[in-house]
Amino acid sequence: MVYPETFQAVGVVDYDDYHNPKRFEYKPQKFRDYDVDVKIEACGVCGSDIHAASGNWGRPYAPVAVGHEIIGTIVKIGPKAKSGLKIGDRVGIGAQCDCDSTCSACKDNTEQYCENSVGTYFGTYKESGLHTIGGNASHIRVNSKLAFKIPDDLETKYVAPLLCGGITGFSPLLKNNVKKGTKVGIIGIGGIGHMTILFAKALGAEVTAISRGRSKESDAKQLGADHYIATSEPESLKKAVRTLDLIVSTSNSFSQTTLTPVLKLLKASGTFSFITAPPEKEKMELIPMELISSGYGVQGSMIGSPKNIEYMLDFASKHKIKPWVETIEINEKNLGDAWKRMEDGDVHYRFTMVGYDKFFKNA
Repeated sequence: MVYPETFQAVGVVDYDDYHNPKRFEYKPQKFRDYDVDVKIEACGVCGSDIHAASGNWGRPYAPVAVGHEIIGTIVKIGPKAKSGLKIGDRVGIGAQCDCDSTCSACKDNTEQYCENSVGTYFGTYKESGLHTIGGNASHIRVNSKLAFKIPDDLETKYVAPLLCGGITGFSPLLKNNVKKGTKVGIIGIGGIGHMTILFAKALGAEVTAISRGRSKESDAKQLGADHYIATSEPESLKKAVRTLDLIVSTSNSFSQTTLTPVLKLLKASGTFSFITAPPEKEKMELIPMELISSGYGVQGSMIGSPKNIEYMLDFASKHKIKPWVETIEINEKNLGDAWKRMEDGDVHYRFTMVGYDKFFKNA
């Protein structure tokens, strides 16, 4: 039996041929008393996967499966695992699979900023030097603190994208105390952006969708947006100057977005929060005088803490949050095609890969 000595996976073996992922096996980190092993059932496709697979974030090692919006079933659990988890539970795992629980960030319940955080892929365990591989695999081994029980009424295909994209959009809303009446602008009506609209509306915000053109206006309104701004139209921008308390930017490139006119949409002392990680060579240019003349705040935000992820899942259950999802059966060709379609913008607005049992039937 292959499991648990090695796990099967599918992903990038050659960065120069990343559109043609291949199957491989790998040895996971040694099982610790507080770990869980999860048999994977589904995994969402995140924009981060494309950056990693294509080499936009460097080429630290291969093979790598990527994938970090994981849903599966606990099949092994350590004696010191997080209370409330048991074998057979359906759980979710996001972009983080380990933290030290001792640094100041962990003690402040902001484990996503842990000094020794280990990503679900492109991560390395200090004690062993072994690399993390990602969620397009038969199984995954993680710190149980970062495995989250899924409410029974959340369907797997919808909840998978919440484990990274969903919490990434939800976190700045919580951080900035968005509530009924808060005026929130959301830049980018894509994978993360459309989920951020759903969450902001469920929190009671007055939501303005912001995109370059008008092609996504109908979708934005269907998602619940109250207003729409096309940044390519000067008059559209002018009408909305100083109307927003918070802007959440889901744009994956700062070079394609001029921040000056966007910042002017904020009220005095408003906040611009960006949540996506562009290619490593990208830079953000800010003009200090623009910030101090209106008291603007600029903040980065990354995924979410375990506490916030658990809250998000409960919130999604109560408010029936359902991302717009297309399911795709996992195999080498389909995974490569999904990555290519995401690059081409041929996604409306999220993919969830399914059928892991069938594909990894020998695991």
